[in-house]
Amino acid sequence: MKPVIRILFLALFFNAPLASAETAEDKGLAIAKEDDRRDNGFHDFTANMVMVLKNRQGETSTRHIRNKTLEVDGDGDKSISIFDRPRDVKGTALLNFTHKVGTDDQWLYLPALKRVKRISSSNKSGSFMGSEFAYEDVTSQEVEKYTYKWLRDENLDAKKCFVFERYPVYKSSGYTRQVVWMDQAEYKILKIDYYDRKNTLLKTLTQSDFHQYLDAYWYPENMHMVNHQTGKSTLLTWSDYKFNTGLSNKNFNKNSLKRAR
Repeated sequence: MKPVIRILFLALFFNAPLASAETAEDKGLAIAKEDDRRDNGFHDFTANMVMVLKNRQGETSTRHIRNKTLEVDGDGDKSISIFDRPRDVKGTALLNFTHKVGTDDQWLYLPALKRVKRISSSNKSGSFMGSEFAYEDVTSQEVEKYTYKWLRDENLDAKKCFVFERYPVYKSSGYTRQVVWMDQAEYKILKIDYYDRKNTLLKTLTQSDFHQYLDAYWYPENMHMVNHQTGKSTLLTWSDYKFNTGLSNKNFNKNSLKRAR
């Protein structure tokens, strides 16, 4: 019996459906969904962050920030970032409402002006407080924000990784695509290459020194964003995570921006 005929015969005999081949798009989406599944359920956390900005000449400036994050059932996370030091940015605060579908809502409180400024959808690609992170980078990266395509499996820093592309579905994104290296063992994102609207490599994020929290969630201590076009970079160093602190929706509104201390 010829091989193809034999396979068909066996499938019919055992009443078993023939499996369809998984596409690169299907595999990319499946990886993203599994990553999202593993990251759900923390409810809320607070953490501290040090932001170090470096210009092309190697000169640095440092900012100290407090962060609060709240999971929202059926939608993206809510978060607030409050600048404590240095004095010229003290009291500045950014409020994020991430959405699975549509444009995220973001507001920036500027204490010198004593007013809350809404970040428009057309400015999501703008620099967050002079850093190499854009406003769209500092919201939670929901699965629905992208379409996906698996590229290959390869090692990065001796870790076996999925390598896949994700393409923003929101019109005002500053990126045409992102190439992601994700550790296959723990689904930790180790590296992302960002391509600008001309599809030219713009910047690279590397994440390192991961720690596990609540025996479930892996978060990096260091997030290093390098802009290949300007020569600038930003290093974020996270510490002092505390989970299930009792945060609720009332801690995340425009009035809470003004009260941020």
